Amino acid sequence: MPGYVFPMQQTPQAPRIAVEPRSGRSESLIEAVQEAGAVIAPIAEAEALIWADADRPCELPASLAQGPNVRWVGLPYAGIEPYLTFLDDDHVWTAAKRVYATPVAEHVLTLTLAGLRGLATYTRAKTWAPPEGRNLYDSKVTVLGGGGITTELMRYLEPFGCPVTVVRRSAQPFPGAARTITLAELPEVLPTTDVLVIALALTPETEGIVDAELMAALPDHAWIINVGRGGHVVFDDLVEALAGEVIGGCALDVTTPEPLPDGHPLWDEPRCIITPHIANTPEMGIPLLADHVRENVRRFGAGEELDGIIDAKAGY
Repeated sequence: MPGYVFPMQQTPQAPRIAVEPRSGRSESLIEAVQEAGAVIAPIAEAEALIWADADRPCELPASLAQGPNVRWVGLPYAGIEPYLTFLDDDHVWTAAKRVYATPVAEHVLTLTLAGLRGLATYTRAKTWAPPEGRNLYDSKVTVLGGGGITTELMRYLEPFGCPVTVVRRSAQPFPGAARTITLAELPEVLPTTDVLVIALALTPETEGIVDAELMAALPDHAWIINVGRGGHVVFDDLVEALAGEVIGGCALDVTTPEPLPDGHPLWDEPRCIITPHIANTPEMGIPLLADHVRENVRRFGAGEELDGIIDAKAGY
């Protein structure tokens, strides 16, 4: 229900919010709900549910079944793949869109510089290695996805003078981008892309988008940076592309499967950097999520439009 606004009650009263499941991570969210002027209530009496543990999505339907008056469900992550089968028209659903954009964009910059400067090779070296590396300055960057991560990344790339092409569902100009195109136009820019950043939501349209054909269209020095989802990349094709020096390298914060199994060829690939899905850690993210919950609870109580409303048809 994009754009849905909850009507104000005739007699204003503190909204009753459930926070489940309870864990160490939920304490800061409980505080955020209370600071926004709401009352913590059991699910049976609640008007809204803040889901507090992204690692336990399968428990959500049982909780909702006990909350007949719940109108709004707030999910804790920007990615909602584990919850897609639960979305319905009986509730307004929100996700933490844009909440984690700043730390993730910072990680993109970190991985990009590490890749272009040869750190994947040098950190594995056991002897003095020959020089390698490229400048990020003035490199052509293509970003798949036009969300909050990309917005923040534009700020980080500005000092490097990078011409950035943003690929999104709509060709409406993206702020700061030299060019904004749709997926249909992506093949036009791949041959001149020095860095390809994946910051997409995972949908049927984008699953497996980075395959052998796409990688073959990139220059052989290009680096791929994935902070979206592992499912965006065909990993068998990636292994072959690296072995065949089709691309310069890749840096992955997400994999398929995840965790990436011990013994997987990418662990031994000298031009691959892998971080264990830590572009946003709990320590980084919980304060940001608490701020998001606090603001949305305030909006809920005031009858204002909520932030991060999920478009169930689009899948994000």
